[in-house]
Amino acid sequence: MREKLADPTPFAFAGFAFVLWMLSMINAGWFTMKSMDLVVVLAVTFGGTALAVSGLLEFVRGNTFNTVLFMSFGAFWWSLALYELYFKGKVPEAFTGWYLALWGVFALYMWIASFKTNPSIQLFLLALWITFGLLAIGAWGATPLTYIGGYTGLITAVLGFYYSAATLINDTSGHEVVPSGRHLQQSEA
Repeated sequence: MREKLADPTPFAFAGFAFVLWMLSMINAGWFTMKSMDLVVVLAVTFGGTALAVSGLLEFVRGNTFNTVLFMSFGAFWWSLALYELYFKGKVPEAFTGWYLALWGVFALYMWIASFKTNPSIQLFLLALWITFGLLAIGAWGATPLTYIGGYTGLITAVLGFYYSAATLINDTSGHEVVPSGRHLQQSEA
């Protein structure tokens, strides 16, 4: 008999939401770019590394959706941290806009792939691709959209925290939740 493996999903969503909240406060204009150093530290640790480890654990569990989701966004947080440390100010804003837009494309098709998963994940990914879109357009010159993208990022972070907490609380109380990364079986629907 196989032992139950721990679910890394609450950890991954907590890490993503935590870093996203901190970054979104800057994008929303609550704090200046001087605060970005702390975001970089969090992006490497709780965002990048924690998500990548969670993705590897999901791979072991056979969960393709969460493997792709967590490994990819682990890479996103690492790339953002490295960009901030080494390339900020050396890359044209319009090119940064394309970076954000392509992450938005990724979030869009992950959202589509999530249609038969937990509705909380669907909302999270919907808000995330909208956030990336707004930030991309902001980087292309429509600066007010960067602020709006900051606020949608805050909403996305709240959705991530909610899913993390709900999954963890349900798991520790013995309740079953709708799976996060596998299609619902007929008996589960």
